[in-house]
Amino acid sequence: MVPRSRARSAAIPASSGQTRKTEGSNNRAKARLKVARVHARITDRRRDFLHKLTTRLVRENQTLVIEDLTVRNMVKNRSLARAISDAGWSDFRSMLEYKAGWYGREVVAVDRFFPSSKLCSACGTLQEKMPLHVRTWTCDCGTTHDRDVNAAKNLLAAGRAVTACGAGVRPQRSSPGRQSAMKQEVSRREP
Repeated sequence: MVPRSRARSAAIPASSGQTRKTEGSNNRAKARLKVARVHARITDRRRDFLHKLTTRLVRENQTLVIEDLTVRNMVKNRSLARAISDAGWSDFRSMLEYKAGWYGREVVAVDRFFPSSKLCSACGTLQEKMPLHVRTWTCDCGTTHDRDVNAAKNLLAAGRAVTACGAGVRPQRSSPGRQSAMKQEVSRREP
């Protein structure tokens, strides 16, 4: 007894030109068209999502603080390349910027070298090294930080400093006689 799948493949001779998907056949063109339609639908859905998200963000916030990331360098990481490319960060940023102009809002781009993850949002201590696998860490002041929440707090503070002082956000450097924009504001604890 011959298995059913073998019987079918034996019934169609290979030389008759009736193979399923040969180069240049009409079936191959139809398959490519289907794949192209699926990709176009995915692209449209992503773009629609980004439009809705950016519109909501711009309507609800006066100032939007984003981190200026180099997507080109991050795509070089092979394990993250597809996820980063699919996210459409450059489209997201450009949509935020032009919609902020429409609604009279401000978009502040914090410098990519600002140590938002390594800087303690409670006391301002800068950790020397923090590998990517470290998701939570405890500062010398005793505060336990989630890496992403801490970075968000630091980016918000940096964005507020830019809005208040008008200076650019650069990493804190120890230059004599000069303070960064974040340190120029008078603290509220002083009488």
